Amino acid sequence: MLRQVAEGVLAHQSELLQNNTVVVQGQAGVLLVDPGITGDEMVAIADGLRRLGQPVVAGFSTHPDWDHVLWHAELGEAPRYGTARCAADMRDLLSNADWKARVAEGLPPEIAEEIPLDLFGLITGLPAATQIPWDGPEVRIIEHQAHAPGHAALLIEERRVLVAGDMLSDVLIPMLDLSAADPIEDYLAALRLLEGVAGDVEVFVPGHGSVGGADQLRAQIDQDRAYVQALRDNQVVSDPRVGPSAKPGWEWVRDVHNGQAQRLAQRSERDGAPR
Repeated sequence: MLRQVAEGVLAHQSELLQNNTVVVQGQAGVLLVDPGITGDEMVAIADGLRRLGQPVVAGFSTHPDWDHVLWHAELGEAPRYGTARCAADMRDLLSNADWKARVAEGLPPEIAEEIPLDLFGLITGLPAATQIPWDGPEVRIIEHQAHAPGHAALLIEERRVLVAGDMLSDVLIPMLDLSAADPIEDYLAALRLLEGVAGDVEVFVPGHGSVGGADQLRAQIDQDRAYVQALRDNQVVSDPRVGPSAKPGWEWVRDVHNGQAQRLAQRSERDGAPR
């Protein structure tokens, strides 16, 4: 279930959405980033870590989307962290009596009954520009507002690994936070932040899709920037993740793109100004 992607860094990929869970080995256990999306996957990860003699000593959620804030009792009771804004978003959601029904509405129907929600979203917020508090290699939090409020990438400097969250995917186009005041600029700013640390990275792990090396990282940043700029400039998007060249099983990404472009056009018309 777990494969090594760099020294002291393991990953697991879910079957349905190619979610990548990242395991960083420390002195007394592991940091678990964005656990798997079904109960069986999380139990299998827990079993694999037990076989390695590596308990979970800390967790981290890169952002507040449902598939990144899950947990399972088999993973233990380690503190689970996220950015302060991510944690606030979770608190707001969980304060609603019908939060489980709200979350359930967004779950993939194919696996909805397999997704445990009992420990959903129990995140402790960390202050901006900080590191994850744990007994392991320093993990730098790179917070930005692309895709979701309080989104974070993680730079494991000692291992030269970037955990990108829901950015830099070879199967998903950039998905903007269309509730933000300026989703285009938020995304471009995030790409600049990631580009700024690219020279320190040998391996990157996106939230969904393929793990890549340094060359693929820079190419993915360029591809994502071109996509977002095409949306901004109201140009025809030419992107291999959209249309007939999409990876088999990911053809639905075209619908995501069409919906995103339509909503941006509506925002532009409503505001009476170019995007």
